[in-house]
Amino acid sequence: MRDPYSVLGVAKSASEAEIKKAFRALAKKHHPDTKGGDASAQKRFQEISAAYDILGDKEKRAKFDRGEIDANGNPRFDAGAQGFEGAPSGRGGPRDFHFNWTNQGDTAEGFRAEDIFSDLFGGGGRRRTQARKGEDYDLAVTVSFSEAALGATRRVTLPDGRDLDVRIPTGLKDGQQIRLKGQGGPGAHGGPSGDILLSVAVAPHPYFTREGNDLKLDLPITLREAVLGGKVTVPTLTGQVALTVPANANSGTVLRLKGKGVPGRGTQSGGQGAGDLYVRLVISLPEKPDAALKDFATQWKPEYDPRAKLR
Repeated sequence: MRDPYSVLGVAKSASEAEIKKAFRALAKKHHPDTKGGDASAQKRFQEISAAYDILGDKEKRAKFDRGEIDANGNPRFDAGAQGFEGAPSGRGGPRDFHFNWTNQGDTAEGFRAEDIFSDLFGGGGRRRTQARKGEDYDLAVTVSFSEAALGATRRVTLPDGRDLDVRIPTGLKDGQQIRLKGQGGPGAHGGPSGDILLSVAVAPHPYFTREGNDLKLDLPITLREAVLGGKVTVPTLTGQVALTVPANANSGTVLRLKGKGVPGRGTQSGGQGAGDLYVRLVISLPEKPDAALKDFATQWKPEYDPRAKLR
């Protein structure tokens, strides 16, 4: 991925508020739900979300600024911490590592020097070689709100240069971890391969919020729609639907669209069923002055006190 600061269009000195503001503006502009499922918009939104996953987290941002993780959130190879010099030279081709042997027994990677000498010289080491499980890879990925709710497939790049397509299950929540057994580093001396531990962050949605499998949405309506009622269109995770607004509706009125929340999964084995979408009506006046509305309000003499309950 490109430098996350460049992706969000902010300076390295940008404040948390500036980063959040830039992300929200770009997410709203490039969200796939507003682009009719356009593939380029989906790719751009994923790039924006991944950049915010780094810069929107204080710890990750500090690690990136120090060069400890790359733009994908994967750890960089550190010669001092890992006990060797060199790093993978790209995704393809051979890896060139130069080991620095020490006299400290077990190294940070869980092997001893004499084990490797035993491999080279046919069992001449001081102890018998044992099978060892491969390295577990701890990775992080950011997915869109819709991908987490509906499920998706995301490609991740492993520390060894491999690309792997990972299935994001339906209804995934922010901060959940996916374990992919046997997809990590190769084992040694016949040992099993390690696992991948993929931590998933969910990018916020421009207008939906989530509680369990239920979704909530503030829906702006006109004064006319509030007074007279009628049908209005409402966005859902799977497209627009019609909603009937009752006459004389106030701001704060909540209407429910059954089954239009996050899809359910595994209900027969104790999982959650599909959620609902709760729509809260918000009366919205025009941003620019409306002469006809002003004339009406001037002549209208309301015969009720909206603040009576506050006295």
